[in-house]
Amino acid sequence: MAIADVFDAVSADRCYRAALPLETCFKIIQEGGGQDFDPILTEIFLDLREEVEKVKKSLQNHLFENKI
Repeated sequence: MAIADVFDAVSADRCYRAALPLETCFKIIQEGGGQDFDPILTEIFLDLREEVEKVKKSLQNHLFENKI
């Protein structure tokens, strides 16, 4: 959950800052592997990067279309 939480926090707009570029978001997760996050789960998350990007884009499109 920590990996997903941090990824969401840095990849989404916040009232105090704009979302970071996805490249930066994945780099933050990579650098936290073995320190802030379980190294095996970090590797799995990074291996699923393409799928994570697809889900993120799909969610953004859904929110935009529904103006949520």
